[in-house]
Amino acid sequence: MTNPSTGAYQSRGRRRSHRARRWVIAVASVATLGLIAWPVMSYYEIPPFTDKGDPVSYGQAGGGTGGKGADAKTLMPTGPQASFKNAKTLADGTHVSVVTLDGKKSGFKGKVWVWAPKEYTDDPKFASSGFPVMIALPGGPGNDSNYWAFGEFGPDKLSLEKSVSKWYQEGKSKPFLLAMPILNPGPDDKGIYWDASDIPGQAKMGTWLTEDVPDLMKANFRTIKSRDGWSYMGSSTGGFASLKSVLKHPDKFKTAIANGPDIVPDSPLWRGHEKEKAENNPEVLAKQLAATKGPDVYIAFQYGSKENAKMIADVKKFTATYGKGPVHTKTWEIPGGTHNGATYLKNMEEPMKWIGDQMEGPTPSS
Repeated sequence: MTNPSTGAYQSRGRRRSHRARRWVIAVASVATLGLIAWPVMSYYEIPPFTDKGDPVSYGQAGGGTGGKGADAKTLMPTGPQASFKNAKTLADGTHVSVVTLDGKKSGFKGKVWVWAPKEYTDDPKFASSGFPVMIALPGGPGNDSNYWAFGEFGPDKLSLEKSVSKWYQEGKSKPFLLAMPILNPGPDDKGIYWDASDIPGQAKMGTWLTEDVPDLMKANFRTIKSRDGWSYMGSSTGGFASLKSVLKHPDKFKTAIANGPDIVPDSPLWRGHEKEKAENNPEVLAKQLAATKGPDVYIAFQYGSKENAKMIADVKKFTATYGKGPVHTKTWEIPGGTHNGATYLKNMEEPMKWIGDQMEGPTPSS
């Protein structure tokens, strides 16, 4: 004889079992859709699937010129700490972050993107060591962004950050801290550009690049006290800026990579300011450095064989005339290369190693 209560119980159990299975299927479906949607939502930076805009800290420790366990070559972060916001997260977990820097010395206000390799934040043997800094400058307008911060070049999607990490792991580069500021206060669509200089009556872009941006890095990172930890890299106008900055301030910077650079200042804004123009001319500066017999600087040139013939001739003339004494130069011609960041970055491994061999840091703790 069937117990009605038992029969009812079994019926309710079956209904509960069906509901449970439907619930599990629904949850699994939502989870699967979430896993599919997550990278899409993250790619298009749709909250809450992105960390863009989140605060980024680089683990400041102490302040001033020393710190617990710091080696003698290291400058600890001097402060104040900048309000960095995440602009991009790389596959290795490192961040490209951005801050709007109000330059105290230049009076110019603009964006600077920064990046630190994993060795800076995660490697205990470098916890008290300063890292070398590379200031990477774009070509083109360079007034609202810096393609070195975000660029993924060529079919391999190369980036400066990933390349530095790879080359360091292979023993071909220093683990540079990267500072990637804007280059110009406005677009160059009317033939106006600033030659990375303090042109009278204009924004002081020379001071911005050689004083304010380095000060930002010193304030927030463990850096190298001497010029042996400071370098530039740039392309086109940024290549000119890199070349000129090292020659104008050899007491502060030791090396540069100049990709497809202009060799002399030629902005129309120099009109009527010939004295100041000469003070920012790499040919004049190299001659002066030779006359004073130093300090030694190291300039790596890169250009593509298909680039502008005059630029190539100007680089060859510069190295032949001034690449002696304290001005050390080395040139790489890229077969079939054209005037673009992808060409330069793909072939930058050897120039990066050459300048890195002349530089300090980081020093492992004993």
